[in-house]
Amino acid sequence: MHSIVQFERVSLKYDQGPSVLEDVSFKLSPGTFHYLTGASGAGKSSLLKLIYKGFKEYRGTIQVFGNDLRYMKNQAVSLYRQKIGIIFQDFLLLEHLTTLDNIALPLRLRGDGWLHSQKKARQMMEWIGLGGFEEAMPSTLSGGQKQRAVIARSVMNKPKLLLADEPTGNLDDENAAKLLYLFEELNRGGITIIMATHNKDLTTEFPHPIIRLAEGQISIHPSFRCESSVNNV
Repeated sequence: MHSIVQFERVSLKYDQGPSVLEDVSFKLSPGTFHYLTGASGAGKSSLLKLIYKGFKEYRGTIQVFGNDLRYMKNQAVSLYRQKIGIIFQDFLLLEHLTTLDNIALPLRLRGDGWLHSQKKARQMMEWIGLGGFEEAMPSTLSGGQKQRAVIARSVMNKPKLLLADEPTGNLDDENAAKLLYLFEELNRGGITIIMATHNKDLTTEFPHPIIRLAEGQISIHPSFRCESSVNNV
């Protein structure tokens, strides 16, 4: 089976500072769910942004969907990112748009008609538990509702890969568990998920293989219920 993400001896550092990642190598198979863990500043967000093609300067080889990101043309980046769902801490809801319009936005940006985009967004809101909040402005939503809306928006394009950076960081235990149930449902639907988290309780309650970052290196820890599909290269 081909890998959906593959790092080969990837190193990254900011300016003249120490390396954030140093000769990191791993492979992920399609349709898997992996946690990405490590102390604050260990490089979790940086690793996810490398996959998203958020950095140009790095050493080594990164292949996603079989394509070497280093040689991807600028005009192809937008199409590439449409295959990826993004839940980063700085990818927030647009406050001047209703919740429905926020969730429909990815379809509008790719050129879908307004009525079609709204219909699909309404269906997604019902599925994710936001039915009845279509006209609500983001400022009126609870923290859990905002996170659900961000997740809904991130999967509107039916991505092959979902990158989530601490998506439960600001949620209580109950809402965090609800989001993990949603993630597992998305994963069962075929979406590959990489979720950065520091919540050990969640990784125990919802076991999946763990990629742990420390001092620029990774170590692989399979879950208790299945074999890890991450392999050192």
